Amino acid sequence: MSNFEQALKVGRPPNVQKLFPSSRALLVSGKYVDLAMLKKGGAMSIAANGRSHLIIRGALRAAQKANSALIVEIARSEGGATSYCPVNYWNIARQVDALCNELKITVPVAIHADHYGIKKEADIGPAEVEIPSLFEFGLTSIAIDASHLPDDLNLLASLKVAPLIPTWASMETEVGEIKGKTGLSTAEEALFLIQGLNAHGHFPTWIALNNGSSHGIEASAAGIQVDLTAGVHEALTPYKVSGAQHGTSGNSSERLREIASKTRTTKANVATALQMCSWGVEVNDYGNATLDGDGNFVKMPGEGVDDALWAEMKAYAEDQGWNSGNYKKLNLPFENKILGQPTPIRERMTRRVEDFVYNLLANVFNATDTADIAIDLICEAGGPDPGPKTERIENPAEWTPEKIVERAKSIDSDKGEEGDFDD
Repeated sequence: MSNFEQALKVGRPPNVQKLFPSSRALLVSGKYVDLAMLKKGGAMSIAANGRSHLIIRGALRAAQKANSALIVEIARSEGGATSYCPVNYWNIARQVDALCNELKITVPVAIHADHYGIKKEADIGPAEVEIPSLFEFGLTSIAIDASHLPDDLNLLASLKVAPLIPTWASMETEVGEIKGKTGLSTAEEALFLIQGLNAHGHFPTWIALNNGSSHGIEASAAGIQVDLTAGVHEALTPYKVSGAQHGTSGNSSERLREIASKTRTTKANVATALQMCSWGVEVNDYGNATLDGDGNFVKMPGEGVDDALWAEMKAYAEDQGWNSGNYKKLNLPFENKILGQPTPIRERMTRRVEDFVYNLLANVFNATDTADIAIDLICEAGGPDPGPKTERIENPAEWTPEKIVERAKSIDSDKGEEGDFDD
């Protein structure tokens, strides 16, 4: 039996086995993706934001070509109960599974619920109801993002919902909203969150920081602060948590190579650039869409959607009063029209995403051949859960709710400007 066949037999989590009993798609816990990147060293997997079917198709083809383990994700704002994308928390696993079988994808793929946001204490109750459903529909990883709350409430909210995550699944946590150059995260804040989770037996796979990047289209080359990131990761060394880099658009390939080589980052989210690539918008090395003198996207001739459909999309956005940053909202109303285009149009959309993702995986993120490493790790573990990377270090008696609130008072942190930052 080949390693792939063995991994397919033992590595798929129980929810995936139940939903897709005859599938040959190797959908796995994100823990294995993380471990594969760590074992190779200086490597990150792309967490491809699957806002549309063709983006997912292109990302999977790229991962197969690079022989890289992959993460496909959608955030709550994009694919939650109130969303602006046709791909959502409850259908993304089915789409990925179907495409893996159609395209004969053999690399391990994790399905991640990104930015499951808890923005106020009243969100905790509904989250306790909804989160289990995400795993029932095939997700294998989740990011609990309560970073909008003060440090003590972030930790307390995370402790409330963490028990709902299956032990085999990967978990991401977040400290500091991703809002650019203000409100930068500190090692003190990150340690507070990770130590408190550790005390109660929760060992996150990843932590996301506000390290200078931001979501969406960047207006400049400002972005990720590598030294800040490396310093926070160094402080977290005893807890063996890896980094999740959000907002890669707006950062050059060279800076992303530094993040891979100089920090413990193993997961790099890419969203806006993939959307623009699929539509045929010109994108530079920073992942930023090119704008003309009037602030309009530059559509490349013979690329992306049909020109007539692009004109319709622009007119729709104008009618809605959407600027360039809100073009993402076109995903939901136009998905069916996009999928209804002729095969050559759909293929060129897919191919452009494939080329962009492949370049990141092979030439920037150092992820080539991590699929083989992940498959070997699955075979060695003999099951869907490789187990935690660490053990309990902190004393739970020192991390009661009352002591968490008291401890948080001593944290010197600047959360930055107020606002509803998109996640």
